[in-house]
Amino acid sequence: MDLILLFKALILGVVEGLTEFLPISSTGHLILFGDLLDFNDEKSKVFTIAIQLGAILAVCWEYRGKITDIVMGIGSDATANRFMLNLFIAFMPAAVVGLLFIDVIKQYLFNPVSVATALVIGGIVILWAERRDHVIDVEQVDDMDWKHALKVGIAQCLALIPGTSRSGATIIGGLLFGLSRKAAAEFSFFLAIPIMFAATFYDVYKNRAILELDDMSMFAVGFLGAFFSALVAIRGLIRFISNHDFTIFAWYRIVFGMVILVTAYTGVIGWSEM
Repeated sequence: MDLILLFKALILGVVEGLTEFLPISSTGHLILFGDLLDFNDEKSKVFTIAIQLGAILAVCWEYRGKITDIVMGIGSDATANRFMLNLFIAFMPAAVVGLLFIDVIKQYLFNPVSVATALVIGGIVILWAERRDHVIDVEQVDDMDWKHALKVGIAQCLALIPGTSRSGATIIGGLLFGLSRKAAAEFSFFLAIPIMFAATFYDVYKNRAILELDDMSMFAVGFLGAFFSALVAIRGLIRFISNHDFTIFAWYRIVFGMVILVTAYTGVIGWSEM
């Protein structure tokens, strides 16, 4: 058992869990930290996608009561039926676009400079969005209709670009389309469940030939790190947005992205795939 490898897996698992549901891009952070830890080969790319399942299961645990009510109400409860339909509608755009273009995206955009650029641009977009007057049409996630869901689903397609942030795209998209902060954040959490389950199982299955039984311990450590740190992040974000906007995350993205770009182009850090 390689303890150094397991330590790297734990670090990346914690990074995944803490960043998956914040509008700062978990994939971008995993690419950057993976590069710093020299954990950026083909197997590591599968690892960074697979451990997202740990973070998603944290959502399932945190909202287990609501998920149970929805599942039990399918077919008999109008609210549950509408919620499931909204999830399906919002899921489809990114699922289709991702299936068509994920290999190209991985080949050309899974590198620190692309991530840093997306972080900065996304931060500027968040600042712009937060300075607009918010017209709220939907206070609670159960009040969404299919048109809101479709718009959020289309916004989620932008998250296929590493560094953009899936939660950032869906939450800010939700705000622009009339959702309250709480409704936008919670729908982003629930929307992550089908999209990340699909992405995880598809990527692991497609790359099963490069995986070995010995990799199980590495994946397990990363999975657990992602699960427990995601619980902290989910609870913290819901408390935070009750009294704050997302401006602090925008400035974090801009500053962090600029640091990456400056260190890359000055050669202070030898980021890969320049």
